[in-house]
Parts: sequence; C-alpha cells; structure tokens
Amino acid sequence: MRRSRLRFSGRGMRRWLSPGIGIKRWLVVVFFGELCLALAGAFVLRWVYRDFDVSGPSQTALWFLTLQFLPYAVRAIIIGVLGLGLFFYGSWRAIRVVVGPFLSSEADQPLVEVIYQKRFLSRGPKIVVIGGGTGLSMLLRGLKEHTSNITAVVTVADDGGSSGRLRESLGIPAVGDIRNCIAALADAEPLMAELLQYRFPGDDSASLGGHTIGNLLLAAMTAVQGDDFEEAVRQMNRVLAVRGQVVPATATPIVLHARLLDGTQVTGQSEISRASGIDRVWLSPEGVAAGDDAVRAIGEADLLVIGPGSLYTSILPSLLLPEIAQAVRTTPALRLYVCNVATQKGETSDYDLADHVAALERHTSPGLLDLVLANNQFAAKRRGNDDADPVKLRWPPLPASSASAGPRLVLDDVVDPENAHHHDSARLAAAIVKVYESEGFGRRRSRVARTA
Repeated sequence: MRRSRLRFSGRGMRRWLSPGIGIKRWLVVVFFGELCLALAGAFVLRWVYRDFDVSGPSQTALWFLTLQFLPYAVRAIIIGVLGLGLFFYGSWRAIRVVVGPFLSSEADQPLVEVIYQKRFLSRGPKIVVIGGGTGLSMLLRGLKEHTSNITAVVTVADDGGSSGRLRESLGIPAVGDIRNCIAALADAEPLMAELLQYRFPGDDSASLGGHTIGNLLLAAMTAVQGDDFEEAVRQMNRVLAVRGQVVPATATPIVLHARLLDGTQVTGQSEISRASGIDRVWLSPEGVAAGDDAVRAIGEADLLVIGPGSLYTSILPSLLLPEIAQAVRTTPALRLYVCNVATQKGETSDYDLADHVAALERHTSPGLLDLVLANNQFAAKRRGNDDADPVKLRWPPLPASSASAGPRLVLDDVVDPENAHHHDSARLAAAIVKVYESEGFGRRRSRVARTA
C-alpha cells in the first residue's frame, strides 16, 4: 500500500509561504517564542560566564559544554545552524504528525498541496456556471484550479443514451451531465472520472448494457434518499469530495421542444440537437420549479458564467425555468456568456457570434448579459471529418449613446491548439478569472438597482 507523500521540495516550500495558506502567521509566533527562549538561554550563559570559574579541573565538562574553547563567532555559527536545523525539522515533523491522520493512505499529493486546496482555493470567488454537456465539465476542470467556490447548475433535459433509459424506467431527471460535472470536480479526478464514466458493454437491450457507473450511482442514491433527487445529488457531492458543488437546474423531469423556421415541431433533446433552422425552444411541463440550491447559488454569486455548451440543448433548458431566469436577471453578480469556439452541425450551423447572443437573449430577455467572451485565435488544428466551422466574430458596434444597452465583447485565445472545435480548459478558466479581476471582482454593485 502506498503511503502519503509529505515532502519538502523547493516548490513545496514556496507554496507553504504563498498567501492564503495561513501558516506564516503561526511561524512568526513560533519564531518569537523561540527568540524569547534564546534570550533566556543567553542570560543564563552570561551568568555562567561571569560568575563561575570554568577553568578548574572540576569544571572541565562545563567548559566543553559552553564551547569556551572556541571563538565567539564560531560558537554563534554552530549554535545558529543547529537551531535552524532543529526548528525546521521539528516543525515538519509536528505538521506531519498533526495533519497526517487526516490524509488518505492512498493520497498522491504533498501535504502542502492539500492545505493549499483547502485554504487558498476556499477564498476564491463564488462562481456559478450554467450549462451542460462536455462544455460545462471541461470548464469546471479549469476553474477548480482557481477556486473551490464553484456551483455548476446543470441541465436535466437529456433524453438519450443511459440517462434517457433511466429517466424512462425510473422517472428521474436526466443524470448524464450531472455525472460528468461531478467527475470533473472530484478531488480524485483521474481515477474517479474513469470509474464514473465506465460504461458496461453490450447494447441497450441488455440490463446493464450502455449504462455508466455514475448514472447508476445517482439513480441508486435517489432511491436511497426517498426519491429526493436534489438531496441525492447533494450526497453524491459529499461522498465523492467534490470541490464546489454540482446542482440540478430542477428536480423534475422535463422535455425540451423546438419549433423550426419552417414551422415543424421537434420533441426531445437528442432530436433537437440534430435539427437545423431552430426558431424557438420551450419546456414541458410549464412552470416547473427550479432547484432551491441553484436559485440560492445564483443569488449569492460573484460571477455568473453561462456556457460554453450547446446553445439550444445544454444552455437554454436551464434558463427557460422561470425561477432561474428571474434569479439571473436580479443577481448582483457579473453575467458572462462564453460563446462556443465552433458551430454545431444542425443546431447552430452557420451561426456567428451575434447569432448566438441574439438567440440567447430572444429566449430570455434583452440586457441579460453584461459581457460576452469569445475566441479570437483561429490557427488551431481542425479535424478533417468535422463539418463544424469556427464561430465568426460578427459583432455590430453599438452607438455611443446606447453603449450600456448591450453586452460588452471580450476577446481572448481560449481554443484548444490541438482541436479547433473545443475550448482549452486551462486557457478558458484563466480568461474568465482575468475578466472577473478586471471588472472589479465581479459584483455589479452600482447596477443592481436597474435589475430589481
């Protein structure tokens, strides 16, 4: 069995002294305590040197003990080096003894990394992300390196694959996107993600064929919690040590509908994702209550991020819930929309940046967004068999007199250099944090009144 690795590397020492760890203040206290003890020892030695005759045969041991056979400078260096060595070694052993029992025996992180995550990241901004699909889980992997105060508000409109089968047989909301987000935010992400994403072999007709472990765990937890889906997701967050929290947009199974430009109506998230020329989408049943955790998190956020993800099938289903739409309109947080870096065949074919924003506001309300973040790097590698195109940066400038009537555009290099159709999680998270910091740490304090 592997043991916890508590090591003192150069990088680890720098991390110990970085702001937010909370260790430096106590090191200062220890230092002054040691200084007082050293002064007391100096007084004793001074007394011994002045009042005792250590040159006689009976005092030989005391003469050696007080190092009087060496010059004063050499004595100071020897005692100083010994003191520093004892101080650092004793401090390291004390921290290891105190904190060691709280670390898993299988942990593969230095102790300082664990404390850094718990202390420094807990002081990060409160960021709420609304969306679903692979775009949301990708963003969460990047954001969790900047803050642990993350809330992912996840759509539950999926009706395909394992999620659709569990939804049909058990009557629970779709769990697939929630599973992906929990795997992304789990502290033991690589192994946990592999476990949660494991899909049983076989076709859909088999009892377990096509199902993932994560989906089955969420379904089982819902049953254990007395069919309380929100509580089941809360417990999964706790059991899997999620950094932040993942919450469903609603605890009620919902169905997504769409009307195309030719008047045709399409039902179901999986069908709509393949449709072209979408005019409007809506949910049934109407007036579904949003999740309490989702509404509360939006109201308490410092930064609200919408997207990235499929516009009509991952982002809008959550925003179409009346309580979430109202919470987004009235939140004091800065509201940022992250546009996809590429179009999606069918759903957003030929959409440019302005089309994405127009569709979003058409389904919610004008003025919903404060900022729009889009990619401005188009040299990334493209896959030859993918029909998607980079989203063009069409963005009509607003007249100076109406500069506050629409969102402001922010451009940055957020694309994956190896895949022109996906964001890079680290780059996107860094760009979002940079926007948050440049905007006065998020809160729209002077503009809250206009949304009330």
